[in-house]
This record gives sequence, structure tokens and C-alpha cells, in this order.
Amino acid sequence: MSQSFAELLQRSKNDIDQDLKRHLGTFNSPFTDSNSSHYLSRLQQALSYSLFNGGKRIRGLLVHAAAAAVGHAEQREDLSMAASAVEMLHCYSLIHDDLPAMDDDDLRRGQATCHRAFDEATAILAGDALHSRAFELLTELPSCAASTRLELVTLLATAAGPRGMVGGQAIDLDSVGQVIDETQLETLHRLKTGALIRASIAMGGTIAGASSGQMQALDHYGEAIGLAFQVQDDILDIEADTATLGKTQGKDRALNKPTYPSILGMTGAKAKLQMLHQQAGAALADFDQGAPLLQQLCDYIVIRTH
Repeated sequence: MSQSFAELLQRSKNDIDQDLKRHLGTFNSPFTDSNSSHYLSRLQQALSYSLFNGGKRIRGLLVHAAAAAVGHAEQREDLSMAASAVEMLHCYSLIHDDLPAMDDDDLRRGQATCHRAFDEATAILAGDALHSRAFELLTELPSCAASTRLELVTLLATAAGPRGMVGGQAIDLDSVGQVIDETQLETLHRLKTGALIRASIAMGGTIAGASSGQMQALDHYGEAIGLAFQVQDDILDIEADTATLGKTQGKDRALNKPTYPSILGMTGAKAKLQMLHQQAGAALADFDQGAPLLQQLCDYIVIRTH
């Protein structure tokens, strides 16, 4: 990764973090009295602890990058709010995935997981709060027509539900200790990881007014990088260490979860990663100047170390 892109990634992360702080707001309401404010304060602490613990903000940046590729990225506040909604939904999914009933993880991005730092019930509620706020945000976009807001809500809801992350997590849990083939593994990850990445890109394109041809190309790109993201995760689970990953190294292997290296071997997994990288790049060919930010993000996804 070039120094200039690393700097851009850091600036983008800082900008999205600032947007998230603005859009998250507080839990105060006309119905909150002094006796309940203490409990709401603890909930907001847990929520902020998870939301601002070092995420790379790739999905939020994809919203902005897709709009830039289309060439109509003037709706800065709409894109900011959509990127925040995507990041909130992503964080909710991580909080819930880490729970004892799910993946039972102790570390997330080098820190104690939310249910370890607080407690299990608070972690569940923090995830629920982020999930709800994400959709609330999409109804508040200042420049989008009501029909566009509805389309964005539909995109994110589909990516989050049984045809997306929830379905993928259900398959993932049922696959522990089971023998599955590459096609089944691909279905799992297209839902669990890829669906939200594709939705992030589609939301940016939708806000920017992409044509049907541009939306199709963006989706082909998102489909490839969504799967590439997971293949690289599987590789890093074996090759990286816990300190670099920020989560427990070797957890998938310890749980006997099916992964790309376990099915294809490490050489085969790396070959698949390169194939997906090429497919993503090819999908950008018809955009002006090859959509450089989307191309740089694709390059980053396949070379990242955590």
C-alpha cells in the first residue's frame, strides 16, 4: 500500500469517525428522567466503546468511493449519513457475532469485546441501538427524494437480514465441524461478509444517480471484493498473529470452521484471492479513469494484514 493511499485511508477514517459522532447523537429524550439517565449513559458508553475502537471504515469509504466513480458526489451530507448508517450496522453485527451464543470471542480490534468489557445484556442492547439508528438515519437524508430513501433502506435491510448477514451467520454456525464444499462456503460468505459490502457500494451509486449499467458494474465489483475480503480474512487467520489481527489468531481452525485454506489449501486460497482481485478490477474498466479510489480499495483489501 503506497504512503499516499495510506494517508488517504487515515483521513477518510478520521472524517467518517467525525461523521459518526455527529450522527450517533445522544439517547436523551423527553421521556428520560434522572433515574433512568444513569442506565442510558452506560448503554451509550458500551455503544461508543464498540463503534470507536479502531475500525478501518472500509464500508463507509466504499459508499463515498462508489459515488465518486459515478461522478456525481455532491450530496456530501447524504453520503456522510449513508456511510455512517453502514458503519453502525456493521458494528452491530460485530458486537452480536462476538457474543457467547455466537462466536464467543474475547478480543475485537485488540480490545476486549463489548460483552467482556461491559456485560452480555448491555452488548446485545448496544448492538440493537446501532441497528435501529442506522435505519433511522437513512430516513433523514436531507437531499434525497423519499423514493430514494426507501430504496436505500431496502438495500441495507436486505443486506442485514436472512438474505444477507443474518442468513450467512446462521449458515456459519451450522457449518462448524461440518464438511462443506467450495460452493457452499462461497454462499456463506457472499451472505455474511459480501452482502453489506455490496450494499455499501450500491448505496453510494444510488445517491449519486448511477445509471443501470453503472449499478451493474458496481455490483460486479462489490461481489468480487466482498468475497476477496473473506478469503483474505481466512488466510490471515492462519498467517498473521493475534497482536496484528486484533482478534484471536487461529480461532476458525480451533473451532473447526470451514475456510478457504481448509478447502482449497493455502496455495489455492491465494490463487482465488488473485482471481477475485482481477475480476474486481475488470468491473471498473468502463468508469472514467478506471475509478481509481475503488481500484485502490480493491488493492488494499487483498494485501491488508489485519
